[in-house]
Amino acid sequence: MSVFLIKNSHKQVTRFLVTCLALFGLVAPAISHTYFFGVSDVTLNTKTQQFEIIHRFTAHDIENAIAESKQIHFSPEHKKYETYVQEYIEQGFELKYNDARVKLLWLGFEVKLGKIIAYQEPVQRIVYESFLDGLVVKNTILVDTYPRQVNTVNFQGKDKQDNNLYGSLTFDHKIKVVKITADSKTGL
Repeated sequence: MSVFLIKNSHKQVTRFLVTCLALFGLVAPAISHTYFFGVSDVTLNTKTQQFEIIHRFTAHDIENAIAESKQIHFSPEHKKYETYVQEYIEQGFELKYNDARVKLLWLGFEVKLGKIIAYQEPVQRIVYESFLDGLVVKNTILVDTYPRQVNTVNFQGKDKQDNNLYGSLTFDHKIKVVKITADSKTGL
């Protein structure tokens, strides 16, 4: 009889451990991903005199946001993966200058080490000496899907007096639009 109890106890312990491991496997990814952040850079390329915009976001966060908004299963294998990623970033990131929307050219994106790295630039050339001073930036990428999402937009260029103008803007679910001014963000 005691051999029977030991065999049954062994089975129960095994089932319990397998159940715990399965539950930990479901919970661990949620626990391990405690920070939600993205970074965008708006910089003047001094060689081309063109502003370049580079976005970096966690790929699976973008994929989950798209899946939720479109109510679909969404992964890199999806036939419209590139289109949907482009649309999502273009809808979430916008620039305005002198109350007019700055049209941005989509140059493409790549996925590296679990990050989506997307590239844009203004369609039309702008008066670059003073472009950043007065630029209004909207960044809502992922902030509605993940309440703890924090986006940083770093910028570097010149102000109207040809002084270096650089700094960082922070966006979250409460702050979605910020204006760059030479008074508040100055450099060397």
